[in-house]
Amino acid sequence: MRFSLRELSGSVGDFGTIFPIILGAGIATGINVSYAFVFIGLWFIITGIYYGLPIPIEPMKAIGAIAIAEGLTGGEIAASGIIIGLVFLIIGHLKGMERIQRWVPESVIRGIQVGLALILIRTALGYIISDLIFGAVAIGIVIFFFIASSRSGLPDISSLIVIGIGLVAGVMAQGMPPFRSIPIPELIIPATGDWLFAAIHLAIPQMPLTLGNAILATSLLTIDLLRREVKPDTLSKTIGVMNLVSSPLGGFPMCHGAGGLAAQYRFGARTGGANIIAGLLILGFAVAFAPPEVLTLIPYGIFGGLLVFVAIELGKHGAKSPSYPVTILMAVIALIWGITPAFVIGMIASYGLERRRGWGRTMLKRRDREA
Repeated sequence: MRFSLRELSGSVGDFGTIFPIILGAGIATGINVSYAFVFIGLWFIITGIYYGLPIPIEPMKAIGAIAIAEGLTGGEIAASGIIIGLVFLIIGHLKGMERIQRWVPESVIRGIQVGLALILIRTALGYIISDLIFGAVAIGIVIFFFIASSRSGLPDISSLIVIGIGLVAGVMAQGMPPFRSIPIPELIIPATGDWLFAAIHLAIPQMPLTLGNAILATSLLTIDLLRREVKPDTLSKTIGVMNLVSSPLGGFPMCHGAGGLAAQYRFGARTGGANIIAGLLILGFAVAFAPPEVLTLIPYGIFGGLLVFVAIELGKHGAKSPSYPVTILMAVIALIWGITPAFVIGMIASYGLERRRGWGRTMLKRRDREA
């Protein structure tokens, strides 16, 4: 466990994904973002101590994208976190990760990623069009840091700078919001209808993404980057525990992530010390965003600009698809009808193509025997 400038630099490597999704969900749904920040910060610290490695904590992207695009209720979000937490805790204890991996084709996971990216871009454009100046400023700063970090190794803190500019502009226009401490979380008991909605529209789209990116890809990347293996079933159990504990108290559904691990490692994170530093920084933001009026200070163009790059980061993984027809089909259906219909049709199409290929191989073998 180390606490150094390199670990500090790496600790903010994934903030560009965390902050836009949480703040965007706060604007779209009215959830208390201070609770979301509190639990993400606490689990960063706990995970850093438990694993001793910079295993990231991220808001679940599928649920975040749908929450931002459609505006969900707190009960629906809490129900999705409880359902997903329970499922992955059970799977982890039964050591079922590798078996489940065989059921969901990679092209389907890639299709979900691209579909979510398109939904986020559509939502982001709505924010940007209503606030062109701040949208352009946000995009310009993110592009600058992307180029600078690629060439010089400068930590990408563009999201923090962009949000800071938005807050300063909001204070100048509206004045300082009143200081308030974070209220004690109240237990959220989802309504009967929330469970069914969350299972169909949130949990089903999120689970393949969590399985592929947050668990299996993260486990593989710990070996590649850190030379230490973190078992997929162990990651599944920590995802289960943190969602079962946090979601009923206002925490946003969260998971690990290969992209977050790569970002933290790129900027210097090597030990759990980076996680502890990140957790303390995020807890500071929880205090800053305790007054709900703080969200109204930030211009919408700021969120739109940041969401564009979250969408690009999510969508670029679609290029790794082993079956572009399935992935493209799913992306189009997701944009038109939603993620759940895209997932169902993608599974049918993927297995249909595989069966057709198998039939084709059988016919070729039969033809060879006859020849």
